[in-house]
Amino acid sequence: MAEIIQPRVLKGFRDILPAAEIARSDLQEKITKVYRSFGFVPIDTPVLEYSEILLRKSNGETEKQVFRFLDNGKRDVALRFDLTVPFARFTAEHESELYFPFKRYHIAKVWRGEKPQAGRYREFVQCDIDTVGSDSAAADFEILSVMKTALAEIGVSDITIHVNHRGIFNRFLAKIGQIEHSEDILRSVDKLAKVGAEEVKKELVETTGSEESAAEILHYIAGADGFDATLDMIEQMAGGAAEDTARMREIRAMMKAAGIESTFVLDPSITRGLDYYTGIVYETFLNELPSIGSVCSGGRYDNLAGLYMKNKVPGVGASIGLDRLIAGLEQLGRSANRGSYLDAEIFCTDKNLSTHYQGVAASLRSKGIAVEVFPDAKKMNQQYAVAEAKSVPWGIIINAEEAAAGTLTLKNLATREQFAGLSVEQAAERIKA
Repeated sequence: MAEIIQPRVLKGFRDILPAAEIARSDLQEKITKVYRSFGFVPIDTPVLEYSEILLRKSNGETEKQVFRFLDNGKRDVALRFDLTVPFARFTAEHESELYFPFKRYHIAKVWRGEKPQAGRYREFVQCDIDTVGSDSAAADFEILSVMKTALAEIGVSDITIHVNHRGIFNRFLAKIGQIEHSEDILRSVDKLAKVGAEEVKKELVETTGSEESAAEILHYIAGADGFDATLDMIEQMAGGAAEDTARMREIRAMMKAAGIESTFVLDPSITRGLDYYTGIVYETFLNELPSIGSVCSGGRYDNLAGLYMKNKVPGVGASIGLDRLIAGLEQLGRSANRGSYLDAEIFCTDKNLSTHYQGVAASLRSKGIAVEVFPDAKKMNQQYAVAEAKSVPWGIIINAEEAAAGTLTLKNLATREQFAGLSVEQAAERIKA
C-alpha cells in the first residue's frame, strides 16, 4: 500500500471553505459593480513575470518578500507582489491598443513572503483600480471617491482615509538638505504606526546624520489641527505654495463639493513605502480597528509606466486588500458569511420521481429561484443534514400523489413550518417573500 501523504498547506497560505468563499465572492461582486459604475474596465495579467519587470523599481524590502525562482527554462521569474507593477508593464506593451485616459480594474491574487499575522497572509486578493493617461485633480479625486463608495457598498462606512502628497514631502526634504536620503527617510516614516516616534527618530538620525533634521521631519509629519491647517503648515515648511499644494487644495474642494470631506484627513506621516509614488498617497483605516492596518491604499505614480516605455504615462490608483478587510470585519464581529447561494433544496424522497424533480427545479429557476435537487434517495435525516450544512433556507418535498397533482410541500428548514398543496408558482412567491 502506498504511503499516505500528510495533507497540509504552506505557512501564510489558506484553504477557504464554501461559506467563507461565498462571502468573499459576494464582496468582490459588489466591489466590481462599483468599479464598473465609475467606468473602469477589467483586464488580467499573468501571475508570473520576469523578475526584472517586477523588481526594476522596488526597494530592498520589497525584493526580500518576492517569491522568485528559476523556471524549467532557467528564466529568472517571480510571482507578482502587487497588481500595479504588472499593469505598468501591460500599459507599455499594449499602448497602441489602448485609449487614454485608460481606467482599469483588476481583482486577483498576489504573493508576498512577509511574516504571517492577523490580517496578513502570503497569498491574498487585491481589488485594484487605476487610471493612466491623466495627471489631474479629477483623476486623483475619482479614485478617492471610488474607494469610499466601494467600501460603503460592502457595509464598511465607519472609516477614515488618510491622504498626503509625496511631492510636498520631497520639497520639504530638499529644503532641509536631505533629499538624497529620501527613500530611506520615506521607509522610516512609513514605520511610524508600527514602531513609534522614538524608534523612527533613531532611524532618521542615523539616516540624516543630524538630530536637527530628524526633529524637523518629525515636526512635519505630526501635522496640525485639521486638514486645511495641516496643509498650510506643510506648505510653509516645504518652501511655500507650488503645484503640489495647489493640487491638494483642488482635491479638497472636490471632497467638499461631493459632501464627503469628513471621511478624509491630511496626514503627513502617510508616505507609502514603495518608491514609485510621486504625488498624492492614501491609506484607509477602520475607525473601530485601526490596529489591523490599512485596508485600502494607493497613490499617484507618474513615472512607473515610463520604466517600460519611452512615453511618460501618468497614473493613479488604489487597492482594497480584501483578505485584511475580511479579517478586520471578523474581529469586529461582522462576518459576512452567508453560507449558501441556494434558496431551496428539492429532497429526493422517491428515486422514481427524479425526472419530475428536475422539471420542478427548472420551472422554479425560470421564476428566479436558486434551487438544486438532492441526487440520491437517502434517508431524510441525511438529506436535511446536508441542506443545513449549506444553510439552505427552504426544503421542497414532493411525493407521488403531489407529483400527479402538480403540487408540492414547502418547508421552512429553520422553523420547520410546512406549507402543503402549493403550486410551483405559489412556492416561488412564498420563497421570494
